[in-house]
Amino acid sequence: MVDHDVKNLSLAAEGKLRIEWAEQSMPVLRQVRERFTHEQPLKGIRLGACLHVTTETAVLMLTLKAAGAQLALCASNPLSTQDDTAAALVREYDISTYAQKGEDNDRYYKHIAAVLATRPQLTMDDGADLISQIHGARKDLAGDVIGGTEETTTGVIRLRSMEREGVLAFPVIAVNDADTKHLFDNRYGTGQSTLDGIIRATNVLLAGRTVVVAGYGMCGRGVAARAKGLGAHVIVTEIEPLRALEAVMDGFPVMPMTRAAAQGDVFVTVTGNTSVMSSDHFGLLKDGAILSNSGHFNVEIDLETLGAMARSRRAVRPFVEEFVLASGRRVYVLGEGRLINLAAAEGHPASVMDMSFANQALAAEYVVKNGRTLPRKVFGVPREIDLEIARLKLGSMGVEIDQLTKAQREYLASWTHGT
Repeated sequence: MVDHDVKNLSLAAEGKLRIEWAEQSMPVLRQVRERFTHEQPLKGIRLGACLHVTTETAVLMLTLKAAGAQLALCASNPLSTQDDTAAALVREYDISTYAQKGEDNDRYYKHIAAVLATRPQLTMDDGADLISQIHGARKDLAGDVIGGTEETTTGVIRLRSMEREGVLAFPVIAVNDADTKHLFDNRYGTGQSTLDGIIRATNVLLAGRTVVVAGYGMCGRGVAARAKGLGAHVIVTEIEPLRALEAVMDGFPVMPMTRAAAQGDVFVTVTGNTSVMSSDHFGLLKDGAILSNSGHFNVEIDLETLGAMARSRRAVRPFVEEFVLASGRRVYVLGEGRLINLAAAEGHPASVMDMSFANQALAAEYVVKNGRTLPRKVFGVPREIDLEIARLKLGSMGVEIDQLTKAQREYLASWTHGT
């Protein structure tokens, strides 16, 4: 059996069924796998992945294995692992997997170290933890790496910071920035799965409640739209004028968090920043306010300060912790302030991850082919890959679109046509 550290291998059969269920809704990735099986574009490549260990990720891993890659996978968040999926990857599919739901910080980084011990030539990140370790504690590995890919907004922020400082050691493809990723995964996937996690954790009725969404990027837009669709009154907080203006034009009241804190019943942070909810806000909250996060890291809600302000705290439901403030008001934090859609639910639906992970697979192929000639920068997914994924997805949905005629192409290419 391949090297691994998972919670319970006896869950493998159940995990295999769930992986097969997800795969049915991932036709684009299935088509990519068919080509990869024939062409073997990653043959012999050591690929280290730090991703949420879910059924959809498993389908991606099977696609990369079909392409010939030698795989090692660890979790990109301590609460996002599906233990049955991890077991199935090891026992049913012979993929080295290091992930346990609820793992502590030490084990989390031991798992990253286990992946790095395979000396990956290609990295695949969701949050840039592998790359950060290669640029920190494991600088000796950088020379082996052809390039990497990055799945999420937070990771891309970290990588662009590294590029600006001139320390990025190899090229990385910002998969998150592909249109077929962030326009769909971030908006529709995060919107639905975040509310799914909140509802599973609390069983609260959102209709008639005030939901405060911190951040109006693609993820925030999705959360706000889905909450509104469930009958909630939605308030948006923002720091960026254009996004705030968009939220206003979309019909949402926009205000600073210091005002929203006193009005909200349920809070969702999706900013990618730190201390979005902090000591300035906790004392203003209503009794029974629910705080959740759907940004990548558990820094958006300042839990250390909230804990210091609380006279008591206790777990009251799975993934729900009650903090009682000095005033007697109760504040409920979901999923330890981590990604609530993965901590308490199953993450994004497979049909939207189909496009995201098709981007990952094709970006990996692109890096292997071109990485040694690319400068050490962060690159977008090539436009032709983005458009091909959109075409494949539309085809799988039975949707046909028009094609430009010769005359239309000539018109669009000409400057002489006018009124």
